[in-house]
Amino acid sequence: MGKLDGIRVVDLTQFLPGPMMTVMMADQGAEVVKVEPAAGDPAREQAPFADYGGAENSVWFANLNRGKRSVVLDLKSAEGKAKLAELIAGADVLVEGFRPGVMARLGFDYAAARAINPRIVYCSISAFGQHGALAHHPAHDMAVQALAGFLSVNDGPDGTPVVPGAPSADLAAGLTALSAVLMALIGRERTGEGAYIDCAMFDSLLPWCVHTAGSAIVGGEAPRSARQRSLGGAAFYQVYGTADGRHVVLGGREIKFARNLLGALGRPDLLPLAEAPAGEQDELIAFLRDTFRTRTRAEWVEWFADKDVAFAPVLDFRETLDEPHIAERGLVREGHIAPAIRFAGEQWAPAKVPGLGEDRA
Repeated sequence: MGKLDGIRVVDLTQFLPGPMMTVMMADQGAEVVKVEPAAGDPAREQAPFADYGGAENSVWFANLNRGKRSVVLDLKSAEGKAKLAELIAGADVLVEGFRPGVMARLGFDYAAARAINPRIVYCSISAFGQHGALAHHPAHDMAVQALAGFLSVNDGPDGTPVVPGAPSADLAAGLTALSAVLMALIGRERTGEGAYIDCAMFDSLLPWCVHTAGSAIVGGEAPRSARQRSLGGAAFYQVYGTADGRHVVLGGREIKFARNLLGALGRPDLLPLAEAPAGEQDELIAFLRDTFRTRTRAEWVEWFADKDVAFAPVLDFRETLDEPHIAERGLVREGHIAPAIRFAGEQWAPAKVPGLGEDRA
């Protein structure tokens, strides 16, 4: 029995933030009705594709929409509007990801939905929120990261920002929206009233800078990667190349790790540099850079096996997914990444991926 059995969700979202949020609810037993246009969620068409239960689906779409029902509605038609009103009347949660103003034009903003169902928890996910100077500015993840300051520190050695490896703004919004909806559902148990949640990708991502942008937060200078402790200015929080052109990382700045590694390398005299402020460790970084170039990545993995140091090889996704850890924890099954939220004593298996419009409203 899932933790959210009996909770009914109307999901009007596409692509990534909203579907990521609602699949986490579906994985815990919520009944999620995915309302799609006739063409379907565009993620359905994103390669690569694989066989999921006898039907070919996008790996992206399958992983973010398993366990949901799919209903096709034309929300500009009278019939589509009537069907959506019926769904709202019987729902606990409504999640939408349109640009601000779209739901009002369709006749289903929070006031309208609340008139249908006063207990509804209504969550709007957008790039910059429902009001403010940027509210109507079009943006996907990278543009939000750029405007929120994060892309400025997602840079190479020459200071040039590069395309981020993770859609952090999308993911931050999905997690924030999930947390907010669950809070609202708990609050509704006490008050009997629903709630409205204005969840912005920008707002959701911004708090993630508190450990790196402290000076800027209190009116000072912006962080620069080469001089910031968690962004490239510290020797023991750093990426190093190996003899075979691959990479490893030191991922823990605690002095005990520095003592263990520098002792093993015969250079305890460099320990004071590990304790120096970020940006003043260039000599130590240079030493470690030269040292790591003397062996291959595999040789370093073997060398570090008995060392108490926060070390890791940089793996690509094929290598990661082939790691024993993945199998031991059951993190991939039948082409699905397992939910990060799993409860002791409960078994998980991926639910069916819905065909477009296979369910009735």
